[in-house]
Amino acid sequence: FPSQTITGNFANVIHGLNANHLTDRVIQRSKRMILDTLGVGLLGTSTEICHKVMQYSKIYSSDTSSTTWGHLDFRLPPLYAAFVNGVAVHSMDFDDTWHPATHPSGAVLPAVIALSEAFSQKKRISGLDLLLAFNVGIEVQGRLLRFSSEARNIPKRY
Repeated sequence: FPSQTITGNFANVIHGLNANHLTDRVIQRSKRMILDTLGVGLLGTSTEICHKVMQYSKIYSSDTSSTTWGHLDFRLPPLYAAFVNGVAVHSMDFDDTWHPATHPSGAVLPAVIALSEAFSQKKRISGLDLLLAFNVGIEVQGRLLRFSSEARNIPKRY
């Protein structure tokens, strides 16, 4: 048996990271990815599927809430805000990709922002902390793709 699981390995690496590990190039590219994802997500808030998941998610509540993009007066528990915002990002299928099996920012950014909002109600989260969390999510998604033979075998569409 391996001495450490893949999840344990990820956790050890992630635990040792801090904002100083982000290079200027990574910070600039991350900001561009985030801006693109927010734009695509805002466009997606007008889609029928986004409206349906908002209606579904209305039944959930919690003491902690996060914003649904494009609807500042409609707040949800972080899990459901991330779900709604993730659906909005992917609903138009304009979100970023580097392999047909992945759309990294659409999966990562809504969760990072929802959790940042939830945590900031108790502790202030810096912009660099948000960028670090975003990049960790992108990196984990990319590394998981490498472990998936099914995902790697999806034919490229371009």
